[in-house]
Amino acid sequence: MNRFRQWRGRRPFAGGLLLVLGGAEILVTMKAPLPVILHVGMQGLAGYLLPALMTICGLLILFSPGQRIFYSLTGILLSLGSWLTSNLGGFLVGLLLGAVGSCLTFGWLPDQPARASRRLRRAEARAAAQGAGEPVRTSGEPV
Repeated sequence: MNRFRQWRGRRPFAGGLLLVLGGAEILVTMKAPLPVILHVGMQGLAGYLLPALMTICGLLILFSPGQRIFYSLTGILLSLGSWLTSNLGGFLVGLLLGAVGSCLTFGWLPDQPARASRRLRRAEARAAAQGAGEPVRTSGEPV
């Protein structure tokens, strides 16, 4: 489990996963029964090609994070294109999953140190204040 956590921490895992789920959801809605399908826009090859490419971009984000900017921009364009070609982007669910995943991937920074939780930072500040001989204040006390 520790190896998976380390692997996940070195790549935009949440963004790639959401993009894969968005593409998969759109592909599933393309196979929905006829009364459920909304025939809007181009059907046929483009209806299957865009969500398949979304899924591939999401997998490439997971396994090749060095090219994440290109894949995230391609993923957002494919997600928005699915509005016209694939049942309104998988009834908006796949479109939103793909768009959010692409945005998360675009904003991910690989070389940032892990942030300490607020509770840990406060405990370290209290320990430093006690070590320096300063009185420890709580947030509700006046200055």
